[in-house]
Amino acid sequence: MNESTDNISTAETAAMDILDRRLLDIIQTDFPLTPRPYRELGQRLGISEKECLTRVRGLRKAQIIRRLGANFQSAKLGFVSTLCAASVPGERLDDFVKVVNAHPGVTHNYLREHPYNVWFTLICPSREEAGAVLKDMSERTGVRILNLPAEKIFKIRVEFRMEAGDE
Repeated sequence: MNESTDNISTAETAAMDILDRRLLDIIQTDFPLTPRPYRELGQRLGISEKECLTRVRGLRKAQIIRRLGANFQSAKLGFVSTLCAASVPGERLDDFVKVVNAHPGVTHNYLREHPYNVWFTLICPSREEAGAVLKDMSERTGVRILNLPAEKIFKIRVEFRMEAGDE
């Protein structure tokens, strides 16, 4: 058992150790779909289930882990995605972002230094529904949204290898 954490994760103290890095690698690529996933993760790492869960909670608290959940290929499920851009005046930015982020189909939302300063992705069951959602967002915010539907997806996955030497 690792001495560093039955009470506090190293992530909470801002320094990740090798176990945190190994844990992140496994969570990204091979999260166990079992009734006790943290016990299995702990076994793989040589730590207790409690320590594993403490580490994951610490990594979430430190915002190193943003979310834990499945990643689906939306097109294979019959959904469509679109990239959206808007030129949002500074004084309306917070309200615009709240409206956009409230929609469950929004997967990413970024502020950029560009005339179109807000870019986000939207996934919906159909192009028609995506259009309706964007029209509603525009009407609620008074901001025109540029709709750039995906024609072909080239990148489907990203992994952030955490252990040195893993390329």
